Amino acid sequence: MTPQLRSDRMLLEAYVPADEDDFVALFMDARVSRWMGNGPWPEADYRATFARIFTHAYESARFDVWAVRQDGRLVGHAEIKPAKVVDGHELVYGLTPEVWGRGLGTELAETVVAYGFAALNLEQVYATVAEPNVASLVALRKLGFRHVRDIAEDDGTLTHLLSCDRAEQQVS
Repeated sequence: MTPQLRSDRMLLEAYVPADEDDFVALFMDARVSRWMGNGPWPEADYRATFARIFTHAYESARFDVWAVRQDGRLVGHAEIKPAKVVDGHELVYGLTPEVWGRGLGTELAETVVAYGFAALNLEQVYATVAEPNVASLVALRKLGFRHVRDIAEDDGTLTHLLSCDRAEQQVS
């Protein structure tokens, strides 16, 4: 079962069914979905994705997925899961635009990466970040993520593959 995690300003906990509308709203926001999954997708696809969190992630314990809350309100999403582009685990996270610019992305990534190293005993955590997503690139570099290689996407855009090694990580 996905454990509850705390950072200084956020609570990460398993989603509950009542989170569905907030989850859909987060990912339907084009400012968020442009960085996560090339969206926005149709609403029905996000609702199906939300349902799969319970069956594909939680019931099978395949990977950890969190609702990210601040002051009781859903403000984001986070995962650490097997990566598709490399043999290892990947950090995935997103926050509502209303909380951008406050350092929460760095704090959220730090919390999940620390969990990956301590609880999952990972030696390395990866992240894929679209080239224009400067805020995430800056946040991850603060935590010790380094460029591994670039991935040319089918639509002509570039995605950076980054990694953070346990031995070199700067997570406090």
